[in-house]
Amino acid sequence: MIFAWGLNRYTFLNRDIWVALEKIVYWILFPALLISSASRAKLVWEDNIPMLLLLGCGMILMALLAYSAKWILHPDPVNHHSGIQTTFRFNTFIAFAVALRLGGEDGLALMAIAVASLVPLSNALSIISLARNSKHSVILELIKNPFVISTVVGLLLNFSHITLPDFIHSNLQRMGNASITIGLMTVGASLGWIGAKKDMALVVFWTTLKLVVFPLFIFTVGQLLHLPKPQLMTAVIISSVPTATSAFVMATRMGGNGAIVSLTISMMTICAAVTIPFWIALVQSL
Repeated sequence: MIFAWGLNRYTFLNRDIWVALEKIVYWILFPALLISSASRAKLVWEDNIPMLLLLGCGMILMALLAYSAKWILHPDPVNHHSGIQTTFRFNTFIAFAVALRLGGEDGLALMAIAVASLVPLSNALSIISLARNSKHSVILELIKNPFVISTVVGLLLNFSHITLPDFIHSNLQRMGNASITIGLMTVGASLGWIGAKKDMALVVFWTTLKLVVFPLFIFTVGQLLHLPKPQLMTAVIISSVPTATSAFVMATRMGGNGAIVSLTISMMTICAAVTIPFWIALVQSL
């Protein structure tokens, strides 16, 4: 990520190139990864329902806490509604990379289930928080999401016991493996310190909710629910990774303030380099 940031800032590989790469990862490479993982994973949905419900409740709680800044910090309304989404959305590139590193194919499949289940809720909450500035349809946004589509395709193949030919599956895996590295590089290239310092307290508030309060809630309640360690680890990863870079795109195209969202993404991504290892170590110590 740091290497990609340097390339973007100091070489001819400017932002336009990274935007194109991000689209390739978003629409082609990551969906290939999700299809290949979900189609051959050994899945037991009953074991994952408590994890999914916990994460869903946590996302709604973060949205409500983020909204409370209206009375605590009295921010500019447009800035406030633009950044609420940063407290519960998650960077899927980083989440999948960490899941694959810690749990291998099983961890990746578990993360795919979580992402497929939570992306609709995440997008719905994001659109609702920005609704006053937009006429976008929640349903249409969900139908068009490539992560939802690819995971559903993979799960349908899995449940129907349809096995993809080896040459197709192996090529999907190769494309998926490339998505992890390129995806992380696009995150690094997107880092920037935008001049939106007026509401810096708001950015710090959102960052604290996402990187501290959210994972603390998931870790504590997850233990009370006696979640199995793989599910607890997956839930903690999702709650502790920085917000999605697509939050900037959604904010700008729905009439929000993209600058303050970009600043928040950068701050969260940098701080997460410290907080993610802490939360992972905490789960591994159990």
